[in-house]
Amino acid sequence: MSLANTARSYGSVTKTFHWLTALLILTAIPLGWYANQLPYDTSDQLAQKALVFSLHKTVGVTVFAVALVRILWAVTQPKPAGLHPERKLETMLAETVHWLLYGALVLVPLTGWIHHAASEGFAPIWWPFGQTLPFVPRDTELSALFAGLHIVTKWVLIGAIGLHIAGALKHHLIDRDSTLRRMLPGISIGPVPAREKHTVLPVVAALLLWAGAIGIGSVSGAYDSHSAIVPQAAALEEVETDWTVQNGSLGITVTQLGSTVEGRFADWTAAITFEPRETQGPAGRVDVTVAIGSLTLGSVTTEALGPEFFAAETFPTARFEAEILRTADGYIAQGPLTIRDQSQEITLPFNIAITDATATASGALSVNRLEYGVGQSYADESSVGFGVEIRFDLTATRTDPA
Repeated sequence: MSLANTARSYGSVTKTFHWLTALLILTAIPLGWYANQLPYDTSDQLAQKALVFSLHKTVGVTVFAVALVRILWAVTQPKPAGLHPERKLETMLAETVHWLLYGALVLVPLTGWIHHAASEGFAPIWWPFGQTLPFVPRDTELSALFAGLHIVTKWVLIGAIGLHIAGALKHHLIDRDSTLRRMLPGISIGPVPAREKHTVLPVVAALLLWAGAIGIGSVSGAYDSHSAIVPQAAALEEVETDWTVQNGSLGITVTQLGSTVEGRFADWTAAITFEPRETQGPAGRVDVTVAIGSLTLGSVTTEALGPEFFAAETFPTARFEAEILRTADGYIAQGPLTIRDQSQEITLPFNIAITDATATASGALSVNRLEYGVGQSYADESSVGFGVEIRFDLTATRTDPA
């Protein structure tokens, strides 16, 4: 059997690409469906869910690579013409489905890959080339957009596969011609088909169908966040403070399945009294209140805010009340940190620089989540690490420079 295509049959390379792609797709789709159905209430369940999702993503990236090579090979090869060129409508529909398939073979894995690259954490791709993509930032809205596009393109792929299979069976069982046999393994040489005149109509039809599918996805809200509804963040009251925070960030870093996931709280307040000093001793106080529901933590935000972890509906805020001290090594904030109504004494070292009436400060420390009752059923570090890094950066101005 020839490696290349001929006017009467497909070559062994084309057949190999065809059946390899079919095998990969029919593996990836059930894996994705099964992974979405799996619960994640315990560390073992989370590990299993991540395992299946990682397998799904790895197969998907493989589909993308195989599809690109397949398409490059296809454009260099003659394509055996249809056996019934006189059936104009049937021929156009067959070509339209082929164009839909080619587009889906690229778009479905690509949108899933971009969704993965734009998300933080959960179920890595099993390969040594990293989890990010050039020009794709870590962004929640971008991740949600491409998650929706992945779903829409997946359904286009499933529909096109169904039509493709139906057409092949129709040729084989009703028309009893060699259309399907030309793609089966082994030597299968059909009759010499009549010369076929190609038009751009199938390409245009496929593009219109793609535009329609993407438009339906937009109208249906497919590109909005696909996470479960998260608790509304608690509304925080304004605080009286000697130093007003002009801008700043409060974030956490957790370890999930061996990978770090970074998150941030969008809403928090800080009441600060502070006077710099050269000698050791008290320098002020700080009282920080955090709206737990304002947390974003990549693809696991919903889980982090749920009952097993922060339980944002039951415990809507966290609080850090501390005395600021000057020590031999610099400044620290020392006092109780309260999360889920569990308080632990902590010491937060920080750096501060003051120019005129403006101060910039930053600091970080690590706490053990189990001491605050966070993730108690995840009692080992195989899925979620015990240590959680808390970090802050801020710029504040003195309320009364005098």
